[in-house]
Amino acid sequence: MTEQFVIKFLTDAIYTVILIAGPILLVTLVVGFLIGIFQAVTSINEMTMTFIPKIIAVVILLLLLLPWMLQLMQNYTIAVFNLIPTLVR
Repeated sequence: MTEQFVIKFLTDAIYTVILIAGPILLVTLVVGFLIGIFQAVTSINEMTMTFIPKIIAVVILLLLLLPWMLQLMQNYTIAVFNLIPTLVR
């Protein structure tokens, strides 16, 4: 195992994690920001008002993006399993 192999392996892993978690985190951030602005404007400090819309947005996003996320994870896992014979030598 060379340094270039390890760096590429870790770079691919981090890139895959960012691609999978990024959209969920971005949608949660945007929804939380919009709800925070709404609460500041209306002076409503209801705790459930922050959680429920975020949960609904994440569930809808997962329903839309789950096939793509699973395909991405499957491709990465297959690539890792294909690397096993080269690591054994």
